[in-house]
Amino acid sequence: MEININLIYKIYEEAFKVRFTEGLIAENYSHGKMRCPTHLSIGQELVPAILSLFNTYGDFAVSTHRGHGHYIGKGGSLIRFFDELHGLASGCSSGHGGSMHLIDSSVGFKGSTAIVGNTIPVGVGLANSQKLDQTKNFTYIFLGDGATEEGVFYESLHYSVVKNLPCFFVIENNEYSVYTDLKTRQKNTSIESRVNGFNANFNICEAHDFRTLVKIWDESINKLRNNKGPQIIEVKTHRYREHCGPNFDDELNYRETKFIKKWETLDILRLLKQDKILLNKENLLFDEIENKIKGEITSLFQESVNKRDKYFSEFRGYA
Repeated sequence: MEININLIYKIYEEAFKVRFTEGLIAENYSHGKMRCPTHLSIGQELVPAILSLFNTYGDFAVSTHRGHGHYIGKGGSLIRFFDELHGLASGCSSGHGGSMHLIDSSVGFKGSTAIVGNTIPVGVGLANSQKLDQTKNFTYIFLGDGATEEGVFYESLHYSVVKNLPCFFVIENNEYSVYTDLKTRQKNTSIESRVNGFNANFNICEAHDFRTLVKIWDESINKLRNNKGPQIIEVKTHRYREHCGPNFDDELNYRETKFIKKWETLDILRLLKQDKILLNKENLLFDEIENKIKGEITSLFQESVNKRDKYFSEFRGYA
């Protein structure tokens, strides 16, 4: 896939869509109308943006407690997503799941879960079904660095390699599990060193290098569609906000200031705007893209709020 100005705009549009959507959630969470815990992925928009470039509904995906971006990148409905957060029957999980339990089979999004590592074996099972059905499709299994410390990850990886299943493991390594950094949890080992023995194809993307990630993603999909076995990508990234909730928690000092500053300079929206292809270009479309997305998503969010207010107003009247 060629990296040109139109592709940069597409990546930016999807990344900004995720950023603005979750910003709206953070801004309105304190109003008490989203009665579910929420784990925001603000700062981690690169993976959902690249997912959207290659998305087909025939490919499946399973995700984590921090799965909003994956749902959006997989083509999920924003109004059904907002309705789910507001506990409405019109939500993608019929209002029963909330932020951490999203499912939408119409776009191949087969579920997310609050339990760390819980959807990994589910994704392997889905990939097994795709192989039995002799399709050319595969299953995305999104997980975080914390899930690589769960036994089920290694058991699932082993099984998928032995059975040569079309599994696409995408590891978003944001270097923290709640308040504990990667080095404290994993000492001097790397994720790559721990998965190499399984003989799965492993790649890594550092510093939000979207060019590298597009290339790796494209090559990995080609291998999956040609029965080359499981693929693994580790993407170094970082969340800006607290582990669970809408706020910032930098006052807790569990992340060093230089670490936070580093990821500010590597913000994917900033990197896209400063890309070398765009140097000396005029009439850039970023403001136009942002204004369009802001208008559309704000309208959808308000529509969902209005539905929730109407429902509970009628419910109280009935009571």
